[in-house]
Amino acid sequence: MKNPGVPVLALDSFPQRPARRAYYLERLDRHLANFPGVSTPHTHSFYLLLYVTTGHGTHTIDLVTYDLKPGSVFFMTPGQVHHWQLSSDAQGYIIFFTPDFYLFRYPGSRLFEYPFFNPQFPPVLYLTREENELRPLVEKMWREAATPAAQQEDIIRSYLHIFLELAARHYPEVAAPGSDEHPHSLQLLREFGLQLNQHFRQSRTVQDYADRLHVSPNHLNALCRRHLGKTASMLIQERVVLEAQRLLTHSTQTVAQIADALGFEDASYFGRYFRKHAARTPEQYRKAELKDQANSGH
Repeated sequence: MKNPGVPVLALDSFPQRPARRAYYLERLDRHLANFPGVSTPHTHSFYLLLYVTTGHGTHTIDLVTYDLKPGSVFFMTPGQVHHWQLSSDAQGYIIFFTPDFYLFRYPGSRLFEYPFFNPQFPPVLYLTREENELRPLVEKMWREAATPAAQQEDIIRSYLHIFLELAARHYPEVAAPGSDEHPHSLQLLREFGLQLNQHFRQSRTVQDYADRLHVSPNHLNALCRRHLGKTASMLIQERVVLEAQRLLTHSTQTVAQIADALGFEDASYFGRYFRKHAARTPEQYRKAELKDQANSGH
């Protein structure tokens, strides 16, 4: 079976009216309604900012799961793999932009020096109401983008620059003590995440991924425990179950077809695997999801 790997989304994947090639701004609730597939693991060819005003959930970036709540601001660079689980009342703003969009007005290395785009620093800020000077900026960007006007791109680009500069003030000037090893370690974990998203349908052992990364299974497990609080095996299992849950919820494939799509030799083994890690059978999970959807009117 051909392995599709993790989807790589470009700006063209998110059409807007009027068409905008270098940036995209949308309210989070509209974005989720227009593109429901963005809740599943994927990566981008552009930069991403997510500002949350309402709701809660989790946001997983390169295997690390972060709390998502009002005042959260997430920053992502091209190539990072992410997915989220959001409450039904989640609202906020999402911004995509290409490096060229920013560099057209602000050339030089500044874009690549922001701490939130550096693996030594976390990709999220948790702002209190008193610190919420970023919200008016993102709201101004949204209003500017919603109504075509002269010099619109220049104005949005200026707001974006101020947003990034103010956000950078909330980060320490240097990384936390003991983080000297982080660039190499986090790069290895990021590569593990990319390999996992590409090969989880065929490979479910730590040895497989350790071989791909040219490290020992013990080293990979120790790295995952130290930085993520989980073993590599647990992360592999979670990725397989997450995909199974997605297919059970959003596809009409039978359990046997899903088992085959995920590389299981037979449906009964897949059923045991799923029940072990999800605490219920695939059939029970699908029935519960369909009931929830019916109750919510979706």
